[in-house]
Amino acid sequence: MKLVLVAVALYAVVVTCLALFQTAMIFPRALTGAAPSLPVDTTRMTLTTPDGDTLHGVAIPGRRNDTALLLGFGGNAWNAESMALFLHQHAPDHTVAAFHFRGYAPSTGSPSARALRDDAVLIYDHLAPDASGVIPVGFSIGGGAAAYLGAHRDVKGLVLVTPFDSLRNVARDSLPWAPVKWLLRHDMDLLADLQGTRLRIAILAATRDEVIPPARTDALVSGLQAPDRAVLQTARIAAGHNDIYSHPDFSTALQDALRHIAQ
Repeated sequence: MKLVLVAVALYAVVVTCLALFQTAMIFPRALTGAAPSLPVDTTRMTLTTPDGDTLHGVAIPGRRNDTALLLGFGGNAWNAESMALFLHQHAPDHTVAAFHFRGYAPSTGSPSARALRDDAVLIYDHLAPDASGVIPVGFSIGGGAAAYLGAHRDVKGLVLVTPFDSLRNVARDSLPWAPVKWLLRHDMDLLADLQGTRLRIAILAATRDEVIPPARTDALVSGLQAPDRAVLQTARIAAGHNDIYSHPDFSTALQDALRHIAQ
């Protein structure tokens, strides 16, 4: 009986820690690292949210004026300026814009799934895209912001890298012993957001993803392949969640994704 009570107590402690510290685990702001050196023609931008926080972003001009703006949403531990530079290097014809998530310095406030989604729409409206349009590019958790934007604004299409169907399902797969249904406060449901859309969507999946279970990416792909849904293209790269970006096939897959959307 004592062993049972100890086990129950330990379980309660672990669950309590998950409840108290989930924001820090989902949004590890301290891990983003320093910003890189950006091209000299980079433009710095700020905008104020309705509740008074300030978002900071950058725009790196592309080589052509007739291509869609790539609006990047990075992973939860990726400096937005590093992500913008990465996109610029792999898609130099396109102008690239990206903002630091709320609560990720120098942006102010506190991060949350709701803030990421709402701010994606706010950023789109602030940029006032021209006739060339916008292609949101979402990496990992940033895919949730990109998908939400695609469901609420007129975009040319979406590129989603290592995405998932929902954060709740990711948590259930990763922590099958935890009462995720009652604990999770930061769900992002890409499949629900994209139900009924007619967007061109390109997915770049990592077949050895150790962070987002491949089953969760597969569930998103299957859901989007239903009749009369999105026009989908999927590239599967033999890589993990983080080393997919250095894989020799990544750049080609990204270029193919942009061509798919431009059709």
